[in-house]
Amino acid sequence: MSTDAFAASITKGSTLKNPRVLSAVKLGLLFGCIEAIAPIVGWLIGSAGADYVEAFDHWVAFVLLVGLGVHMLLESRKDSDNEEELAPNTKRSFIATLLTAVGTSIDAMTVGISLAFMKVNIYLAAAMIGLATTIMVTIGALLGTVMSGWVGKKAEAIGGVALIFIGCGILYSHTMA
Repeated sequence: MSTDAFAASITKGSTLKNPRVLSAVKLGLLFGCIEAIAPIVGWLIGSAGADYVEAFDHWVAFVLLVGLGVHMLLESRKDSDNEEELAPNTKRSFIATLLTAVGTSIDAMTVGISLAFMKVNIYLAAAMIGLATTIMVTIGALLGTVMSGWVGKKAEAIGGVALIFIGCGILYSHTMA
């Protein structure tokens, strides 16, 4: 479940202006917490009506991830001739990161729906999912900072394309299954 979050974290790590281990850990914790909450939400929804949610969850993930990917592609094409454009908008960047984390956690919510029909300790399962995601995203963000030196200014465009592929992959896996 955490592989899409891992891929997104490589993208995010490659676009960090001042990469630090603490930034990677914060990113890991953000994704991990959202990924841990998602199966609990799914479990609660699954207890009420799994068929309804499963009918559209992949569309939500698709729209969020493709939308963010297109936004990143457009941002990567902007000229950065003056200092004002070089300064990142922290609030907008956080919202984009938060939406990416939510988009990549939709599959965990679907798993939570499935777990509602089994005798599983949902809190333990959610904690394990969150921990695995935190570790994978932290590693992915650190890997992304290393890779940014290789790809340079194209990192945001590559990240946008990666998010678009993740979104399309989620949609494909749910509509073709």
